[in-house]
Amino acid sequence: MIKDRFNLKNLLYCGLFLWFVINLLQGLFTEIHADEAYYALFGEHLAWGYFDHPPMVALMTYLSSLLFSGALGVRFFTVVASCLTLLILWKIATADDGAGGSCLLFFTLACSIVIFNLYGFVTTPDASLLLFSALFLLIYQRYLEEKTWSQALLMGLLMACMVYSKYHAFLLLGLIVLSNLRLLKDGKFWVACLVALVLLMPHILWQIHADFPSLKYHLSQRSEPFRWSYFLEYLPNQLLVFNPFTFGAVVYVLWASKPQHVFERGLHFILIGFFLFFWLMTFRGHVEPHWTAVCFIPAVVLVYRKALVDEKLWKYIRRFVLPSLLLVAFVRVALLTPLSASFGFYGKASRYRAIESVAGERPVVFQGSFQHPALYHYFTGKESSTLRWYYDRATQYDLWQFDKAWLGQPVFVYGSASGQSFQVGDESFEGTLTDNFQTANRLELQFILSHPEQTPVVHPGDTLRFDFSIHNPCGQTIEFQPEMILKLLLVDDNEVRYGSYKPIEALKPDEVHQGRFSVVLGPETRLGDNRLLLCIGDRYALCGTLRDAVEVRIEKP
Repeated sequence: MIKDRFNLKNLLYCGLFLWFVINLLQGLFTEIHADEAYYALFGEHLAWGYFDHPPMVALMTYLSSLLFSGALGVRFFTVVASCLTLLILWKIATADDGAGGSCLLFFTLACSIVIFNLYGFVTTPDASLLLFSALFLLIYQRYLEEKTWSQALLMGLLMACMVYSKYHAFLLLGLIVLSNLRLLKDGKFWVACLVALVLLMPHILWQIHADFPSLKYHLSQRSEPFRWSYFLEYLPNQLLVFNPFTFGAVVYVLWASKPQHVFERGLHFILIGFFLFFWLMTFRGHVEPHWTAVCFIPAVVLVYRKALVDEKLWKYIRRFVLPSLLLVAFVRVALLTPLSASFGFYGKASRYRAIESVAGERPVVFQGSFQHPALYHYFTGKESSTLRWYYDRATQYDLWQFDKAWLGQPVFVYGSASGQSFQVGDESFEGTLTDNFQTANRLELQFILSHPEQTPVVHPGDTLRFDFSIHNPCGQTIEFQPEMILKLLLVDDNEVRYGSYKPIEALKPDEVHQGRFSVVLGPETRLGDNRLLLCIGDRYALCGTLRDAVEVRIEKP
């Protein structure tokens, strides 16, 4: 028995070491993804929160940068987190096995799941969420056996770490409570929640100070009209990210077996709850396939435990899941080649270095993208930012607002419609070299409504009149160049632009200009509920600023 236990332990650590080496090499030689460059920039500007995500991903990239440069300076602690997640998952899965267990079965299941292979080296908030979710479930499993204060306090710490990783942690915690409603009568569990709340206070205070940008973005700004494509693509996407053969084994286990105890019921709730919740979320917009990544944990544990006692399932895994590792290996190798260019893992460096050769030491401002400035900074180390068009979503750059410091300074604006064409080697692009950067991007616009609680009812042919204000929050005077004109847009299925208004020649720091906008609604205006958007266009973006909107209802005369 001692010999068997020793051999099993050796096999486990050999497997973990091999997983570490593979991911380390993959992380070193696979080109950085745009999202990773964005998160690496988080790590250069540490804070208690960011527009898109909590701060754990920033801490991981920051710590990685202390040890390495280049790709490993972004990915090293993700590789470490992946190995720790596997080790913890093994402890969860084998908790009832005594000295038994099968390393072949365990590693086959874990390594067959495509999304876990990706998060073995690609740095995203999901990597740390997987680690701390696995740790939380391990402590929760032990807490159910013996409810000690030390485990309760540790659960509180891990709750906070999960939320600091990704807001999806709230869904996981909610599903655990639903699976075990007795927790609501457990004083130690409530203390754990209180500990988590205290540890989360810096992030909560950051959200309050920043006017809850993450809450507004995830709960309302991401919403889109329903599309059947969003609903119908959800299941095929899940099959791909979880491996169709492994996904089939998971469905079989959920169908053929019932939870043996409270902890397994929690795993069932997480697995089914995440899949159903995000499928329902397709009714309010596109759902990214990786949002269910945390299902990796219950999927491996439940299938592993069932396969140990179900010969048919073990035979299926040997026949189908084990050979599928060759396909997973092919995908990983393909990420090193031009085949992965369409997925963002290949061929980007030359373009950004070409842009650098034109911009020189000037900061580079990109239009309508947060990926471009992040990649430019990653590949060149130079300053960059973004100009948001009226239809672009806000990003962390709207909180940083680097471009405010460049007003009146030499800047290269990439992609400007009014710019010139450049050819550097095989790379061609457009842009504007300016010695006096002036943009409306950071101006704050606001409708001044006498009855904001009422929706105005108007008709085609009516004249709309709106009072508005423009505030300059920048530390520099903004000069209203000939191209910088206020515009009123009526957004419907076919976007309609209305008249222009050139209010002033310049706006000093912290100065506010008030005016009135009048426009006649044309016969092409769509009937029903519409949104009026107040924008300022400049030479770099057709409508470079959106800071306010008002609802109107248009009816027949």
